[in-house]
Amino acid sequence: MQFKAAVLRERGQALSIETVSCGALPDDHVLVRLGAAGLCHTDREAMTGAFAAPLPSVLGHEGAGVVERVGRAVTQLRPGDHVVMNIYPSCGQCFYCRRSQPVLCEPVGQLHRGTAGVPRILQAGGEPVHQFLSVSSFAQYCVVPQGGAIAVPRELPFAQACLLGCSVITGIGAVQRIARVQPGDSVAVVGCGPVGLAVIQGARLARAATIVAIDTDAGKLARARLLGATHALAVPRDDAVAQVRACTQGRGADHAFEAAGIHRALQTALSCARPGGTVTILGKTHADAEVALQFGSMTGEKRILRSSLGGGRARDDFPLYAQWYLQGELKLDELIDLRVDLDHINDGFAELDRGEAIRVVVDMDASGP
Repeated sequence: MQFKAAVLRERGQALSIETVSCGALPDDHVLVRLGAAGLCHTDREAMTGAFAAPLPSVLGHEGAGVVERVGRAVTQLRPGDHVVMNIYPSCGQCFYCRRSQPVLCEPVGQLHRGTAGVPRILQAGGEPVHQFLSVSSFAQYCVVPQGGAIAVPRELPFAQACLLGCSVITGIGAVQRIARVQPGDSVAVVGCGPVGLAVIQGARLARAATIVAIDTDAGKLARARLLGATHALAVPRDDAVAQVRACTQGRGADHAFEAAGIHRALQTALSCARPGGTVTILGKTHADAEVALQFGSMTGEKRILRSSLGGGRARDDFPLYAQWYLQGELKLDELIDLRVDLDHINDGFAELDRGEAIRVVVDMDASGP
């Protein structure tokens, strides 16, 4: 079959809208007609070259849609199921999966890197095209392993559902599974983009008593308040470290989360955590970047953790998050600032580059034939 997709052919260039074809459906895969896809900074980093992606690739990893067809060996899904895409369809059997670290699954890592020998399902212009993070949601359809699509209630709109796949599971998962925030705890969140706002919501859902949002942007801080922050600090105007200590009896936060991906944010998070507290690093910078930090901010028996997807387990987490949204407990509508059709996806990235939008969503139903 043939369908429209956004293809990255050269780093530093815009995505090209092309006709893509896929061959026979592998026995353990499903074909999903996408309803919506979220534009994530990781996709943008792949376009610039800051995030390694094989070329050419159909980008996109936040997605939601409807199962159209299933392979002969698929047992977990059926046509008509509404699903959210899962970028880590872990095998459950490799070295890391056996040690309860599914985000490090070795076969999934090979898929993400486009390792030689991994079958290419997509073609464009007569040549094979890579899938991005085993999903490729910037398209009208995608083909994924059955573990790469998680069923959710039909009542969950696609635009909101697609957000669960990366930023939401990273932020809430980090609160629940990595830092393990408890009722009454204090939390400081440095960086109020999509992941930081998900951390704030996760802290609220965990019934943290004090949730301090820290950012340079007044609009993002206002959004943080809306989503559950009890305090909002605008740096550099506010002395974030001093004020976090002031609202935590002088000790510092039980849990500090870095969600901005810049050096000074990491230093702020380390300095905001109390002795014996946890620091969870969620942002990322270039893999080869050297980072200088104040050693004293890492002492005092602090636990310093790093997580790429918040330790999330999509099969359990996506249905739970969907129910939270439908019950009014998890706010997703408030994260979407702009909707575009697939033909205008580069305009969506331009809006993201301006730094004011939290999430831009591609509406596939408005993308035409």
